[in-house]
Amino acid sequence: MRDDARETWPSPELIESWLGDSMYDVQLGPGDDVVIDADDPEALARARRFRDTLSQFASGITVITTLSGGEPVGMTCQSFSSVSLEPPLVMFIPAKTSRAWPLIQRAGAFCANILASGQADLSNQMASKGADKFAGVDWEPAQVTGSPVLKGTLAHLDCRIHAAYEAGDHFVVIGRVEHLAVGDDAADPLLFFRGTYRSTDPV
Repeated sequence: MRDDARETWPSPELIESWLGDSMYDVQLGPGDDVVIDADDPEALARARRFRDTLSQFASGITVITTLSGGEPVGMTCQSFSSVSLEPPLVMFIPAKTSRAWPLIQRAGAFCANILASGQADLSNQMASKGADKFAGVDWEPAQVTGSPVLKGTLAHLDCRIHAAYEAGDHFVVIGRVEHLAVGDDAADPLLFFRGTYRSTDPV
């Protein structure tokens, strides 16, 4: 094991928030947990197989932000993708258990912040259930919607909600991109693979 391997692990608090104290909280990605019926061992086994299989797919990490009542709101989101070039559409997929999503939905707008390799702590903070996720976080309002743009990210996309669809225990949220910008294009991305943070830095 590398001496600095522990630095690539999510925080204990974040792992607990993902997995809980029982085997019945199944985590699919940072900040995204789904509760499975404890009385259905077959459902538990299916959920574990599903999670373990999808953990083989490496993805980037975003923080989805908005303003609610003038206060910043944020959530870590692994499930993010482009959808359409014309019109420019992206999507993110919050769990129905997300406490940030109803606030984002009411705001009608969001900013997708794509995290850089040195921002694992920021990912942990935005995935936590703490009261003030933005404590010590440097941000500025997005050009169109005013949603928080987090400093040091690789890029951000300022969006208005175009559509939202119920999909099992999640929502599929489509955003129309109103403005976008690249941040530090020399930085590497923060990745999530097999339950841990990774980067493209050579080992």
